[in-house]
Amino acid sequence: MNIEEAIIYEDKDILVLNKPAGLAVQTKRISEPDLESLLRGYLAGKGEEPYIGIIHRLDQPVEGVLVFAKTREAAAGLNRQIQQNKFQKYYYAVVWNGPFEERGSLTDYIRKDGRTNTSAVCGRDEKGAKRASLSYEVVERVVVENKTRALMRICLESGRHHQIRVQMAHAGCPLVGDYKYGTVESESKKSEGIALCAYRLVFAHPRTGEKHDYAIEPTGSAFRVFMKNKEILGT
Repeated sequence: MNIEEAIIYEDKDILVLNKPAGLAVQTKRISEPDLESLLRGYLAGKGEEPYIGIIHRLDQPVEGVLVFAKTREAAAGLNRQIQQNKFQKYYYAVVWNGPFEERGSLTDYIRKDGRTNTSAVCGRDEKGAKRASLSYEVVERVVVENKTRALMRICLESGRHHQIRVQMAHAGCPLVGDYKYGTVESESKKSEGIALCAYRLVFAHPRTGEKHDYAIEPTGSAFRVFMKNKEILGT
């Protein structure tokens, strides 16, 4: 990929880009490129120090907005915002069998299994349990192949491993194309890719304190069902 085409904003402190679906933020596979190595090569090619501070991540099959730090000072400032829950992260998701309520929230406890790289809802007092919460809004519902899909706008209030995918599946609304946590219907649509996009990110610049607000439009095929009416995906 051409990394420069993915960059939305860049200055001496930070770099904001639109991560394409299918590209890992980091990987240990030597033969597989990842975003971190591509960005280091990009900075080195410009004669800059190839420092890339990873602040937050997206799952490999998920597209969306990410911010990286270009200095250790910027990384420390952005990480403080993460710890203080001052990052605002918004997602679009397409799910099967959307929730009955048009607006609502989900709070669960999630435990990660490092051996399988999966997470699951668990009891509050179980070892490794972490609180996970999000709020949502159903934007539109459509019927596709006699099955109901719902376009949802989600705001993360915590940042757990595979959180949206796990919580929505647990609530009976698995993401379209999510073969890891989904149902038979979800698996049958895996060719569409997972229907999840981190479409908007809001944070304060780590040096100036200025508000930065970035948004993109999802490109995944599962979202095209709803793109006929552009204002539906307005931010």
